[in-house]
Parts: sequence; C-alpha cells; structure tokens
Amino acid sequence: MLETLLLALGVMLILEGLMPMVSPLRWRRLFEQLLQLEDGQIRFFGLFMVVSGLLLFWLVS
Repeated sequence: MLETLLLALGVMLILEGLMPMVSPLRWRRLFEQLLQLEDGQIRFFGLFMVVSGLLLFWLVS
C-alpha cells in the first residue's frame, strides 16, 4: 500500500515538473494568471480536482 502511494506521488511530481522544465516562461505566465483569480474560483478548481481524483481512485480500485 505504501509502495503504491509513493509511486503515485512520484508520478504526480514528474507530471507537475514537466511544464516548468520544458517551458518556464509559459509556466510563469500561467502562474501569474492564477494569482489574479478570486478565492472562490480557486476553491472551485480545488474541489473539482479533489472530486476528479476521488472518482478516478474509485474507478480504478
């Protein structure tokens, strides 16, 4: 179980690191746009990501 969790964390870190590694200027612009979002928009995006992850987890397990 712990091994699977660590593998999933590793994959997430690889995917998260691709954009700043490949295109740092585009990543910086995207981050600047994210800073301009309202708190409610960021919370909705976070909720969407959590629900999507739970749904994917439920479908796979």
